[in-house]
Amino acid sequence: MTVAKMIIDQLIEEKIVQFKEEGFFTFASGIHSPIYADLRQTISYPKTRRLITEALADLVQTAYPKTTVIAGVATAGIPQAALVAEKLDLPMVYVRSKPKDHGTKSQIEGVLNESDQVLLIDDLISTGGSVLQAAKAVSEAGYQVTGVLSIFSYDFPDASQNFAAAGLTFKPIVTYSALLAEYRDKVGLSDEKTASYASWHADPWHWKG
Repeated sequence: MTVAKMIIDQLIEEKIVQFKEEGFFTFASGIHSPIYADLRQTISYPKTRRLITEALADLVQTAYPKTTVIAGVATAGIPQAALVAEKLDLPMVYVRSKPKDHGTKSQIEGVLNESDQVLLIDDLISTGGSVLQAAKAVSEAGYQVTGVLSIFSYDFPDASQNFAAAGLTFKPIVTYSALLAEYRDKVGLSDEKTASYASWHADPWHWKG
């Protein structure tokens, strides 16, 4: 069993990710969704937390080996970034959603050097808006962003387009399609419901449930 599959099993078992067979969740964007992923909960489960740290650290070393600093995107990316930075013995910073309104008015908290290669970590990517804002802040401060990692990605086309436009790549541990396939096998989801959840992913703004 792969680490990604083990993580998916944990997300389902601990109800960190939930599918609704009737009704829907509503995202802040207004999207009606059959799935809700509360990945902030992962830090409360040691086994899940360790698996995620190992998988993210592995991705840093294999996909972004030039990384010299791990950056957490506030707030959900901060604990994951801290755990990965500790495992890899790398410096860590975190990036606020906007500069603080007091003191040094910093948006990036921690120490960066001119030659640093900064890897951003967030918990979840939908359209990529928040993490791309963080990447922009790092770039505008004069530092190089190597890429973005996350625990989970909905794999929306919007995200791929937004990252391409920003000239950045991103790699999640878990994708929506892999999660749905495992959920279907684990709970015996009907073909009809599986098709409905797949159709939501194809066009979340117009999904009817």
